[in-house]
Amino acid sequence: MATLSELREMSNEQMTAVLREACKDLFQLRIKAQTDRLDVPSELKRNRKLVAQIKTIQRQREIEAAKAASGSEA
Repeated sequence: MATLSELREMSNEQMTAVLREACKDLFQLRIKAQTDRLDVPSELKRNRKLVAQIKTIQRQREIEAAKAASGSEA
């Protein structure tokens, strides 16, 4: 699992790939939790947190880009 500082250093493409992988893992964990017993139940929480952190950073970058674009137009 990547730390927050590592996530911030990633490019948008890398972050999208990590997000895709985390969502896939989260889906698998949810299925396994319903059908079987999880070996590490805290893994669900960690994956949800990772997805939220990545989406937050992506949104922050979108807002910064929009501000930069509107600032250069004005």
